[in-house]
Amino acid sequence: MSDVLDPSDSPGVDTDEQAALRSAVADVLRRHGGSDRLRAAMASTPRSDLDLWRTLTQQVGVAALAIPERFGGVGASLVETHIVLEELGRELAAVPMLGSAVLAAQAVLLTRDDEAAERLLPGIAEGETVASVCWADVAGWGRGGVVADGGLLTGTAHYVLDGEYADVLLVIARSGGQTTLHEVAADAEGVTRTAMPLMDPTRALATVTFEDTPSTVIAAPGDLVDRLLAVGAVALSAEQVGVAAGALDRTVAHTSTRTQFGRPIGSFQALKHRMADMFAAVETARSVSYDAVDAVVRGSHDVDEAVAAARMLCSETVTSAAGEAVQMHGGIGITWEHDIQLFFKRAHATTLLLNRPWTHAPVIEQAAGL
Repeated sequence: MSDVLDPSDSPGVDTDEQAALRSAVADVLRRHGGSDRLRAAMASTPRSDLDLWRTLTQQVGVAALAIPERFGGVGASLVETHIVLEELGRELAAVPMLGSAVLAAQAVLLTRDDEAAERLLPGIAEGETVASVCWADVAGWGRGGVVADGGLLTGTAHYVLDGEYADVLLVIARSGGQTTLHEVAADAEGVTRTAMPLMDPTRALATVTFEDTPSTVIAAPGDLVDRLLAVGAVALSAEQVGVAAGALDRTVAHTSTRTQFGRPIGSFQALKHRMADMFAAVETARSVSYDAVDAVVRGSHDVDEAVAAARMLCSETVTSAAGEAVQMHGGIGITWEHDIQLFFKRAHATTLLLNRPWTHAPVIEQAAGL
């Protein structure tokens, strides 16, 4: 895509270093995450586990991975963030990885504005600053719901990831017939943040309203929204793979201990076949997702097709896996006390985030010659 995202060699998946990263993230989540922490975050104000985020950023450096070294990062690639997002999805971790460390950081990098990058990225990389991208109107991610006039912002951005507690807002606004990017302190004059009611309580979303709010303009390319949507779609596919894998893990564990007719229900052939199908679907989705991030990092000629395939297949896989998981858990699967219903909610919510999967269908049809 550009030198913003590129290592010159193939990024690979789970090299020794990447396997160590995956293990380190999983270990932190095992020691500092879990159901009780997740549910506490869901009920807290703000609705996030910022202690877990602090641990992940300080001990593993997850927010710094795809940020160049000259801006305080590690200088790895989006493949490494992909690994982290998959592991976070597996545990439904309520942390601002997708919104701040991926979308906000990449929005800044895509502008190629070194001054803005030097100002914003070191704090994001350290995890000391949480940044949110404000770029959706009520209908979805596209033109945006905020208008810029003379550097002042007016309007409402919807579905803002981590917007209720972010430190910095990066606002994609309409200015005449152009799209502009603006930096706004979250406590700036004229900013009103409202926590949204959620179907998926594991991910905090907010509406952010601006009333003649002063901003710092960051020069941005005309295709910023399209490129950021591509990065977001691929990142979201990694999370979906993790959510599907987490649902499968919990289903295998449940059917191994739940007995009927004196046997674990997981020993019944019908359930074995269903879980085998889930496993095959998750592995296929994982392959397609990593192919897409490889295409983005390399700037491949078929990047649009790879992104579309990942967004569509991973959305289908995660909703199917979550639905199967609830069914194989039986009646307990739809109770508030059991976590599998949270996987079901996250699965369906991800298909609505950053526009719906079928918006990518024309790309697939064109590639197939339909």
